[in-house]
Amino acid sequence: MTVTILRRGDQGPAVTEVRDRLVRLGLLSSNASAAADVFDDILLAALRYFQQTRGLTVDGLVGPQTFRRLDEARWKIGDRVLSFTPGHVIHGEDVAQLQQRLIELGFALDRVDGIFGNSTDGAVREFQRNVGLDVDGICGPAFIRAFQRLARTIAGGSQEHLRELSTVANFGKTRTVETCSILLDPSDLEEKLIGSELSHSDVCWDIASRLEGRLGAMGTLVLMTRPASGRVDGERTRANLANDSNVDLILGLGLDRHANPLAQGVASYYFGHQYSRSATGMRLAEIVQEEISSRTELTDSKSHAKTWDLLRLTRMPSIKVEMGYATSPHDSALLEKAETRDQIAAGLSSAITRILAPRIG
Repeated sequence: MTVTILRRGDQGPAVTEVRDRLVRLGLLSSNASAAADVFDDILLAALRYFQQTRGLTVDGLVGPQTFRRLDEARWKIGDRVLSFTPGHVIHGEDVAQLQQRLIELGFALDRVDGIFGNSTDGAVREFQRNVGLDVDGICGPAFIRAFQRLARTIAGGSQEHLRELSTVANFGKTRTVETCSILLDPSDLEEKLIGSELSHSDVCWDIASRLEGRLGAMGTLVLMTRPASGRVDGERTRANLANDSNVDLILGLGLDRHANPLAQGVASYYFGHQYSRSATGMRLAEIVQEEISSRTELTDSKSHAKTWDLLRLTRMPSIKVEMGYATSPHDSALLEKAETRDQIAAGLSSAITRILAPRIG
């Protein structure tokens, strides 16, 4: 079906489908509401809980990303045959369960992202070699039987965490500012900042341009997801662009919004959830927060784990920086100043330089 944005008060078959998926996940009783096709407060509460547990933005809206995750959540390990096919990559929570258990068994995987890609295919084939199965990368009935017999005997494990820590330590040893390539993804939202003639797009493009100049002067290859007056494609398209370009880092630049005008501050987001995280992304997000909050009057709203498509579908460390609230008079007044935008660009440049600095010892 074609997915449109659904919100509280909407009615129709699309709402019924969302309700059915939440019921199958055990997050909602089948008779919780008087009308199955009405987006009521009961459905809203269940949807918000789903978004929170999946690392999505908890906005109570069913847009394309939330709908895709609802679709992925219906699969449990063993429900279908899994394998890697370039151009037709399988997504789902059954894949995430497989990845988590492979990590617990000690097999090398990049992270638990619910995407059956090259890394997962390699771990599956290694498992098959170890237990004497045909090494074809197919997770069919024979694989599932052998896998579940062995997986039941082992729980826990910190192999992924140790590999991530090693990745952070070695990131600066394999890349430098002079050899690194970075994709900048500035927001294209034309909505104005409160009390200003500048839009989200204006502010984010200006900061991205200033950052590009600083990094370019050091020899960094900087790519942009859009031209100055252009629009960006969906997150999945931008993630594919990053993967196809094989960049080393992705930096999304945006401004936040909230109904409460007192909400303010800069926040950074990296890929992560209860079972997995990007340690390099997390470290870069922490450094960004430190650099920007120390250089500007913007409040430090900390770094947070999310599973947004741009963070989850990219192979390299990726972060999204919300550089203040466009709905805050305080932040808007600061962002309207060229001096503040230059300070933010300087902070981002310094953070990137720090994450690329080689560790000694």
